[in-house]
Amino acid sequence: MDLHLRRTVRVDLDRARSETGLASATPLMLSVVWTATGSNLGGPAQHVRLTAGGTHSVELNARVSGADLGGVLLLDTALVLAEHRDDARPSSPRRAGSVLWSDRETLRLQGDAPQFPMAVIDFARTSFPDGAAWHLQISGGLESATMGSLLLLVNEQNTVTATAFENAGKPRPVDRIVLSAVYADAARIMIEHALGHDDFAEDADYADGSLGATLLSLFDQLFPGQSITDVRLRRRQAPALFATDLQAAVKIFGVS
Repeated sequence: MDLHLRRTVRVDLDRARSETGLASATPLMLSVVWTATGSNLGGPAQHVRLTAGGTHSVELNARVSGADLGGVLLLDTALVLAEHRDDARPSSPRRAGSVLWSDRETLRLQGDAPQFPMAVIDFARTSFPDGAAWHLQISGGLESATMGSLLLLVNEQNTVTATAFENAGKPRPVDRIVLSAVYADAARIMIEHALGHDDFAEDADYADGSLGATLLSLFDQLFPGQSITDVRLRRRQAPALFATDLQAAVKIFGVS
């Protein structure tokens, strides 16, 4: 769904110029930029040039295509220097785009808890093997936001897998098998990624919505009552047994 974004900013232009050491006639600009953590896309929304003095209320409007969105929408508004100033004081901003003030608003677009987004693409147009059915991409550190760190890519050329996700609301028996396999593989990749970080531990203080908090929650769900140290050691010493334990923990194919 396309989004229409609107906000009103009240700007005291004379005060903004005087407190930053700029001349009274210096042109300024209100700039709005959007970023979607789920799609890792972003772009300019609107720019409004301000040349007058006094206090003004500026209404900013932007329309963002739903196809570009996902995860958390970040809306950054900044008051910047509109053009380069050769006559600026040494302590004053002089480069075009220098930020005098900024503000960020966030809007969660997908659910009310950490999750990772999904995209259906043609693997033939990527570096992934054409015959692969899916790929879970993990980037960033444990303190990074979950929504921007995880991305499940599904190969549209693999019709069995792509169809299973299309039917996720009312899956057929074959769809349930495929979705269970994807879930098991994604869980394995996430747990192995977590255990690969030496600082991944029970007493780590991860922020809500961070990748570390999500991985810790998944670990507690799959290995209740077990310590991270014990599971990490089992993975190193007996990887086959660890894989079987994880297979049982995710209840692959609905076996409980």
